[in-house]
Amino acid sequence: MERAKYRVIILLMLIIFGSDLNANYRSEIYFAYVNNKMELWKNVIDRMNAVPEKSNDFILELVNYQYGYIGYCLGYDKKNEAKKYLDLAQKNIDLLEKRNYRLSLVNAYNAAFCGFRIGLNILSVPYNGFRSIDYAETAMGQDTGNYLGYVQYGNIQFYMPKSFGGSKKEGVGYYIKAREILEKDPANLKENWNYLAVLILIGQSYYYLNDYASAKDIYEYILKLEPGFTYVRDELYPQLLNKMKES
Repeated sequence: MERAKYRVIILLMLIIFGSDLNANYRSEIYFAYVNNKMELWKNVIDRMNAVPEKSNDFILELVNYQYGYIGYCLGYDKKNEAKKYLDLAQKNIDLLEKRNYRLSLVNAYNAAFCGFRIGLNILSVPYNGFRSIDYAETAMGQDTGNYLGYVQYGNIQFYMPKSFGGSKKEGVGYYIKAREILEKDPANLKENWNYLAVLILIGQSYYYLNDYASAKDIYEYILKLEPGFTYVRDELYPQLLNKMKES
């Protein structure tokens, strides 16, 4: 009788606090991003991946964190790790596509994953490059309020050679559009690593285009939001200030 009572109590606690437990994933990822603790990031996605019964929303959240981790791995030349998590993320996206769930976001992630495959194998550019464009354009066409579609198309424009139709200035414009979409819902900006990532994209793009004043404005805005953001505070911002002194 006593054991049954405790089971009921535990069940009630899970019902009451279940949403808070999911919210903790977002908080942990945000903390990991701001403090450059990618082992924690990896730990979160591994724990989420181990959950047996996943809702569509849960899978989509997991894909977002896998997407961020894959980008990190490629940035630090951890190709085997990137491929491992890209395969897992692709399975999740394929499942959501099969369920006909949030197809604009599904296509935006597919655009990103094609870009990741180029990072894993540069020889795949002819195939994955055009696929990435198609996915990104489809994502934007399906939902003009999907910030991630604009981010992916911005990446395509920014990094595509000019001879093939790329434009770095147009790329920045798509990043700015993604920022505007995110900022339409201030409540969604709290502990949202994606928002900071978009701001960084804009700042780095300005830096690359030698628009140091605009880059400085962005970096200072980020540090106003998160003074302890290690990547901006210790790397990007000091690098920019040194460049401005030299020019």
